[in-house]
Amino acid sequence: MLWSDRTLPDLARRCLLLVFALGLTGCLQPLYAPVDGLDVAAELRAVEIDPVPERLGHYLHNELILAFDGTGGGAPVKYHLVVTAKERLLTPLVDTFSGRADSASVVVDAEFKLVPVGGGEALASGVAQASASYDRSAQRFANIRAARDGEIRLAKALADQIRTRVAASLVSKR
Repeated sequence: MLWSDRTLPDLARRCLLLVFALGLTGCLQPLYAPVDGLDVAAELRAVEIDPVPERLGHYLHNELILAFDGTGGGAPVKYHLVVTAKERLLTPLVDTFSGRADSASVVVDAEFKLVPVGGGEALASGVAQASASYDRSAQRFANIRAARDGEIRLAKALADQIRTRVAASLVSKR
């Protein structure tokens, strides 16, 4: 016997799954593809990012500029993106012998709002959240550098989240 009782239902299930997957291929649309005359990449280049205070804000501002307009083309400004970041430090593990934290996590909540240049209702708003963990040691400067590296990783993750949410909002508003 070539087919067992178990192989035939598995084959039928896989064929059915393939038919459904092929049927859905026309339903998907890339986020950054032009939609109804709207070039999402050009709209993102038209966003001016307001400065974000503090050191983490500096990293986040630079990453947002790179994420929204990595070309440096200088498109005419249509929107302002206002971001406020709140950072907190968590130290979940403490060495009982030395009394120092062995690791730490930097958690950032970045509240953002995209408004048109002339004012008006916000086109996109929300809160992006990310966290980065790092090991701590007895060396103070190593801890400072590790925390800074965590902030840089967080800035990249937050910029990616904010860019994706803003792009999705611009597409859905049309």
